[in-house]
Amino acid sequence: MGQDTNLEKTRARYGLVAVVGSNVAITAVAIFGVWQLDGDRAVIVGVLSSAFTAMASLTTAYLGIKAVSNTAQSMSRDAGQHQPARPALEDEAVPADGGLGAEPPGTAGIPSPTTPTTAP
Repeated sequence: MGQDTNLEKTRARYGLVAVVGSNVAITAVAIFGVWQLDGDRAVIVGVLSSAFTAMASLTTAYLGIKAVSNTAQSMSRDAGQHQPARPALEDEAVPADGGLGAEPPGTAGIPSPTTPTTAP
């Protein structure tokens, strides 16, 4: 189990480094692009909007994937701790007040459904 934990920490660390590195690269390209545009405001707004959208999408995707991965690991870890319910043996008595095959309370007077038949 310790090796799995170390592997996940390494994956998370490198994933975060990749996201931060990508965001820094996008920021650098956006700054360089704005610097080269010499004040054309419409194009600058487009470059900055695109850069922000790319950074937000990349960061959100990483965090979403990480959250789903953590949830799946937690669920699989919890599932391994629970014992499955033991089925009743054939020779064990079923309690009269609601064992396997017993009618739910309040349904004794309701007739069971029948299969429709065609008239001859």
